[in-house]
Amino acid sequence: MSSRHVTDRSIELMVSHLLRAGVTAAGLVVLGGGVYYVVRHAGEPVNFHTFTGAPSVDRILPQIVAGALRLRARSIIQVGVLLLIATPVARVALSLAGFALERDWHYVVITAIVLAILLYSLITGAVQG
Repeated sequence: MSSRHVTDRSIELMVSHLLRAGVTAAGLVVLGGGVYYVVRHAGEPVNFHTFTGAPSVDRILPQIVAGALRLRARSIIQVGVLLLIATPVARVALSLAGFALERDWHYVVITAIVLAILLYSLITGAVQG
């Protein structure tokens, strides 16, 4: 798309399609992983008296992806959650690109700051967690 065809309305439409697709994809992945989990583990006894934290395979990104590729149900659910978390970050990135194409430099700067804060928070939070 050339900068002549980028308008506020076209950016709004792109963002709305991105948000709808991201939330839908995340929901479908979580639903699929949840159904798969129930099918595989329906007969297992449940103990609500002892708290067991999530293993690292459900907390560390490369391990989550590897687990999902091995068709591990919990990892598939986690991928869906990660898609849901990534959706608003992708929205900010798309907005940044749209503002740059519009040559609206004030919004480019503001959106770049917001994106940097989001990415910093995600990266440092992931390292600490």
